[in-house]
Amino acid sequence: MKSIATKIFAVIALLIATAPVNAQFKISKAVSAAAKSAQALTLTDAQMAAYVKESVDWMDKNNPVPDENNPYTIRLRKLTANLKDADGIPLNFKVYDVIDVNAFACPDGSVRVFSSLMDIMSDEELLGVIGHEIGHVTKRHSKNAFKQQLLTGALKDAVSSTGGVAAQLTESQLGTLGESLINAKYSQKQESEADDSGYDFLVKNGINPWGMVMAFEKLQGMEGGTKASTVEKMFSSHPETAKRIKHMSERATKDGYTRPEAEK
Repeated sequence: MKSIATKIFAVIALLIATAPVNAQFKISKAVSAAAKSAQALTLTDAQMAAYVKESVDWMDKNNPVPDENNPYTIRLRKLTANLKDADGIPLNFKVYDVIDVNAFACPDGSVRVFSSLMDIMSDEELLGVIGHEIGHVTKRHSKNAFKQQLLTGALKDAVSSTGGVAAQLTESQLGTLGESLINAKYSQKQESEADDSGYDFLVKNGINPWGMVMAFEKLQGMEGGTKASTVEKMFSSHPETAKRIKHMSERATKDGYTRPEAEK
């Protein structure tokens, strides 16, 4: 059984290198109160890119990433071998070997897939989830949500007090950045836009878009709740999910794609 260690705070924390394999993607210490700044902060694209890079680097360092010969790594590498970029944004992929059912894509094109999501998804379904997450990147949803969080969320004071210099953030503040990337909240309109953009991305790369529909159907049937992952909450029992599934099914049918047989 995959082990779970719990820390209850407001920040996504990742596992140190010595943590047991298949531990939980966790919550770490909240940011301590930073010095208040009366000045309004603006961020340049270069500063934004630095914050994203610091966050992704920290997550990769502190999360259990399987080695190159691990079956999870081999499978993801094979599935994404031809996925080089999305609208000019270079893509890179890694597995986090944790128990949560989740995946996310960052504004810089870093895509992270959790091993427990891989456990329950067929190859087509997994690519469907990845396509949807990349859709948020190509539509700039993830970038805008991340920037909004930096300027108005829990890190506002820390960003102000460090003058917008990402390298000056503390470990716990970097954990908060990770939470902002992973738990970005999108409107239903944005989710639908990501569906369509992800669909186009899959088709452009020669991937059957029915996988997205099948993934949505599987996630819709999963039990949600307060501890459910972002991906689970995105689809479980939401009244709009059925409409999204219907829309994507109609697109795939109209475009002449054949639905793959479900794995037994």
